[in-house]
Amino acid sequence: MIEGAQRRRLRQLLALSLAGVLFTVAVILVGVFTRLVDAGLGCPDWPGCYGRLVVPDESRALAHTPEAPLEAFKAWVEMVHRYVASALGLLVIALVALGAPLRRHADYPWGVSLALLAVILVQGAFGAFTVTLKLWPQVVTLHLLGGLAVMLLFLWLHLRLRRCDRGRLAPGGVVAPRRRLTPLWGLAVALLVGQLALGGWVSSNYAGIACQGFPTCNGQWWPAMDWSEGFHLTQSVGPNYLHGQLHADARTAIQVGHRLGALALGLALLALALRHWQQASLRPWLGALLATYAVQLGLGIANVLLWLPLWLALLHTAGAVALVLAMAMAIWAWREAGTAPAQQRRAQKEWIHV
Repeated sequence: MIEGAQRRRLRQLLALSLAGVLFTVAVILVGVFTRLVDAGLGCPDWPGCYGRLVVPDESRALAHTPEAPLEAFKAWVEMVHRYVASALGLLVIALVALGAPLRRHADYPWGVSLALLAVILVQGAFGAFTVTLKLWPQVVTLHLLGGLAVMLLFLWLHLRLRRCDRGRLAPGGVVAPRRRLTPLWGLAVALLVGQLALGGWVSSNYAGIACQGFPTCNGQWWPAMDWSEGFHLTQSVGPNYLHGQLHADARTAIQVGHRLGALALGLALLALALRHWQQASLRPWLGALLATYAVQLGLGIANVLLWLPLWLALLHTAGAVALVLAMAMAIWAWREAGTAPAQQRRAQKEWIHV
């Protein structure tokens, strides 16, 4: 059992992990803002900006990279994004260091902590590649997914720490079994991940308003589209992808693909809710999933009809973040409520014998 100084350390870890979830959401939104104001290449080098840790004046920037004139606002937006992302990395390191003394405790989520550290390091590399590869869509999309993965790992770490703090571990290190995900859960998760990737692909290829109007696209139910070019995942490295390189039909295909993905995801979430609505512990999170999806769908439609205003595009990203969090909490509730009575009795007998 965790007692005394270890429990105080655990409480500190709980606070830090929750702060990590909130901070990661902020970093994701700052990153999206950076992209929406076309500041992703505000600093042409990495990790500095024109060779410095703060944005230099125009003459020094010109001397460092004459082919990339300084735009001070965009440069500062990009550097603020780097500063907050670096601070998030330091928070992860602090969590791992603080939790290291508890790593031998049977129910302590040491593996989750190490996974979080590994993902944040990879995420830092993707941040560098975003600049050095000039907003290559593959890297930009993976960078978004990586940010969401960091947020989820912070959340999962917090939930595991909370369970550990509540003393759910029995003497002898026996952990009660938890329910596995069914194929329907797996389908819903896969469609959500796919839709998030499609959203990143829409953004990185500047296809957000490739379709005018809704529910039709450019006045047609099935407009001219170039699917092979729109989803050509081996686009060449080298060109500057600011404002995109694809032609109109390819961008239309990406936008229509995103709409079809939203429809498939909505049907899967509805089926999931209908299947498990009778379970009281799941009902709040299933309701949150459906409500968040409905809001997110409305925001997506509004972005098309209103020509992608900055504030609405940011809200659409925030909606995606909320949808991911709601799905994670629904999965957690499913797993935690899944210990069958027979399994509980068997585990209790093992604890008594220990």
